Amino acid sequence: MHGRPRNALKEEDTAALSVKAEKLRSLQSHFLANHHNRIYTKEALEGNAKLLENNPEWHTAWNYRKLAVESFLSDSHSDPETVKSILDEELRVVENALRKNFKSYGAWYHRKWVLSKGHSSIDKELRLLDAFQKADPRNFHAWNYRRFVAALMKRPDEDELKYTEEVIGANFSNYSAWHNRSILLSNLLKRKAEGYFPKENVLEGEFELVHNAIFTDPDDQSGWFYHLWLIDQTVKIDAPLLVSSWPSHGFNITLQGNKCLHGSGLCVLNSTLPNTGTLPIILYFNQAVEGVNSSTVNVKSELLSGDLVWKPLSTNNSNNAQVWVAYLDIRNLEVQLSKTYVVEISLGHSKGIVSSSGYDYGHPSRVTFELCIQTAYTEPVEQQEGKSNSWKDDDFQKFDHLQESDPICSADQVTSEIDHIPTTSGRCEEAVVNEINQFRDLLSEIDCKIGKLTLARLLTAVDSLPSPRANNMVNTEEILQLYDDLMRLDPTHYLYYKDEHSLVLLRQITSSRDSILPYCHYKKTAIEAFAGYVCLRLQNLSLSRMGSIENLLWVQTLDLSHNQLRSIEGLEAMQLLSCLNLSHNKLGSFTALGPLRLLKSLKVLNISYNEIGSHSIDTRRYLCSSPLSHTEEFAWDQFEIFADSIGISAATFWEPFLIFQSLNLTELDTKGNPVADENFRSFLVKVLPTLKWLDEEDLS
Repeated sequence: MHGRPRNALKEEDTAALSVKAEKLRSLQSHFLANHHNRIYTKEALEGNAKLLENNPEWHTAWNYRKLAVESFLSDSHSDPETVKSILDEELRVVENALRKNFKSYGAWYHRKWVLSKGHSSIDKELRLLDAFQKADPRNFHAWNYRRFVAALMKRPDEDELKYTEEVIGANFSNYSAWHNRSILLSNLLKRKAEGYFPKENVLEGEFELVHNAIFTDPDDQSGWFYHLWLIDQTVKIDAPLLVSSWPSHGFNITLQGNKCLHGSGLCVLNSTLPNTGTLPIILYFNQAVEGVNSSTVNVKSELLSGDLVWKPLSTNNSNNAQVWVAYLDIRNLEVQLSKTYVVEISLGHSKGIVSSSGYDYGHPSRVTFELCIQTAYTEPVEQQEGKSNSWKDDDFQKFDHLQESDPICSADQVTSEIDHIPTTSGRCEEAVVNEINQFRDLLSEIDCKIGKLTLARLLTAVDSLPSPRANNMVNTEEILQLYDDLMRLDPTHYLYYKDEHSLVLLRQITSSRDSILPYCHYKKTAIEAFAGYVCLRLQNLSLSRMGSIENLLWVQTLDLSHNQLRSIEGLEAMQLLSCLNLSHNKLGSFTALGPLRLLKSLKVLNISYNEIGSHSIDTRRYLCSSPLSHTEEFAWDQFEIFADSIGISAATFWEPFLIFQSLNLTELDTKGNPVADENFRSFLVKVLPTLKWLDEEDLS
């Protein structure tokens, strides 16, 4: 292991190991008998201690000692000397076990458990830690325990920070020390401790410290990881922000019964309103938040008959989400036709919206849009389409130019909707620019993979700064080239670089109306380029991951075919999406399709020629952030009855059932996937009663 050659054992060594193994088996046998019979005598505990000194990783043996200690303490009648003697013995056993293996999880956990009893002295714990950390300065078990002990001692973070600096000074190739430093510094910055505010002054010194490590040995990764953390601290805004919404600020929407009128901004009647009679209102934050409700988000309009109900768009059923939606129901409203109604949304004026890291939403924001209803809403009439939806290039035509009324939104409009967007300080921007110059100089002398990655991240950070002086997207081509180089130089991490490349490319495409225009098309059969016919075509871009969704909330028809997508995480925010083409990608499981369950307006779906069903075991269930098996209260008994009624295997089709049962698709294309056999087709027809076209075949 770890490159160490294995040599054949000598005969005398083999004999000694056999004797040792026989002795260990005898200790184990006696221990298990004592544990089963709850025998906690002095002899039993001495045998257990010998066992743990030989094998500190046996958690059952540590649990036995806990039970013994609890039994002794209950019989000691709280005599302080007796309690101290019992717990000191436990600390001695742990120390002996750690000398055998000071990376033993069970031993460190048992020592924490003993100290948490509150009767032991912790004065010598730091001295013991010093001894262990000198033996192995990067032992993360010891560093975790050090944080535990420091908290018990109420040792100031400033003292611990000084200790990390001493350790790093002795050997900067100590990832654990850098990591501990980031934790301590985060605490000090968050509470604005004396000498640690303003943040810019502190970070300036930290950059100097980490430069000594990086430029001395660029091949050592410890300092690089700390440098990445410093970049994040420099550019991030702690408090959550509203970065996008739909409808966007200033949009005018005109609705006419079940038809779509061309108006200023985006008209959604083509997809969402005819099917549900509701208008989605979407709030997109820069980070996951909770507490979005009628008391924290104030919505004013004559259209409202009561409070809106806000729901998190989360694929893991969490109340903490980056995207929240409410549905304005206009089916039964007594509206005055041809009258313009103003809808005003404001938030941040009262506390309650909180990020997962504990920061309050503290920047008042306002979004106002107008809604005009020309004719009263009527229930949709079922229509039988003559042919299925086509995604062929010949069926689409690009927009020649843009007008103000064209239903296309992008980042330059998204950011204008928010009042009082906080910006980073000029010093933060200067710090990032200085780091860029430093690493360009470094890369001019050596070819360093992690240096290229850091430069790419720095350029991405400076392009993303919410600063009036920042020239957004000016470095995109250089960033893309850096990731291209990394994919070639470091194939082991190819997929990561590919994902980052995709995110940068999508941010570039959606950064302005001019940049997104070449990807906007409309059906040639459309008389006018109504919103319902606008298709954003992002095919053949070699995308492996979706991003910049906050700039795509207006999209109703999306073509992502002929890419390399393995996940569609993020698409759940696109509540207007009615037509989606995911054909010719690398989607390998139904788990990857989880976000589809939240798209209420989806009618047309093409997932043909992916890899769904190619693996008998869905490994993404354990890797994906939203495994289906952990996010649903699944009525298995009812599904088994359903499966038996149509003659399919319940064990095989429970995941597609979770995906498709909540959808109202009229068209679905699954051909070209390993799962797409006749049994699967029969299942889809049963689970999707609204389906009219399946694999381009008319079901009527």
